[in-house]
Amino acid sequence: MTDTVLITGATSGIGAEFARQFAARGCDLVLVARAVVPLEETAATLRTQWGVAVETIAADLLDDGGLARVLARLRAAAPGGEAAAGAAGVAGAAGAGAGERTGGAPVTVLVNNAGYGLVRPFADDALDDEVRHLRIHVEVPLSLAHAALESMRPRRSGTIINVASVAGFTPRGTYGAAKAAMISFSRWANLAYGREGIRVTALCPGFVHTDFHQRMGADKGSVPALLWLDAGRVVREGLRDTAAGKAVSVPSRRYKVLTALARVAPSSLVARLAARGR
Repeated sequence: MTDTVLITGATSGIGAEFARQFAARGCDLVLVARAVVPLEETAATLRTQWGVAVETIAADLLDDGGLARVLARLRAAAPGGEAAAGAAGVAGAAGAGAGERTGGAPVTVLVNNAGYGLVRPFADDALDDEVRHLRIHVEVPLSLAHAALESMRPRRSGTIINVASVAGFTPRGTYGAAKAAMISFSRWANLAYGREGIRVTALCPGFVHTDFHQRMGADKGSVPALLWLDAGRVVREGLRDTAAGKAVSVPSRRYKVLTALARVAPSSLVARLAARGR
């Protein structure tokens, strides 16, 4: 059976690379992003290049209505899920993209990738900004994983990939704390649901050549060239580790070494080194 892969934050960076690599494998896709035009352009390119079916859901995952549409799509093949998906499709029609559908083949792979960074330290940020940041990195992926499991568990198969970060192994403010939560959750969930045929992996990249840092206003020039990774490599290694049943994937040997050192080095040193990045 062809996998159907739902990817959040699918039009740029690591999310777009996941979409390309899954499409190259012949998987059908459900792409989720906020902006309609880039979403439809990405979908059209993938359909043309790889001949796969691509659904789109234009949704802001920090908006209750947008999140509800994606949850409904994940539950579409769960017991009682088809009716819920249809209702959500009607309710969300005004915010849908041109190619959007809320029903279809059951989602067999969920990639929780949507997210962003904050530049200012916690105490200097507005509390509302920090709460939204926590929601997109913890509450939203947990909600989507819960909905995916409703559909995957009766089939006794499925895959959930949570894009976390090496920051989750370091004292790195609220971004690192949120990613640490997803690493911990993925470790537990891979054990808990692995016996039911469901794999859960936290993908933990370091610095990756994407637009992530530009969007958050971070200075990329302060990072040594040796620490930058290509998004294609990150996704390939993540998919390989997921297929092997690993709960945590840290792409590249250099970051494997650095995360190991982070466990034993002084926290003050690790915090300085981890001050910027994904």
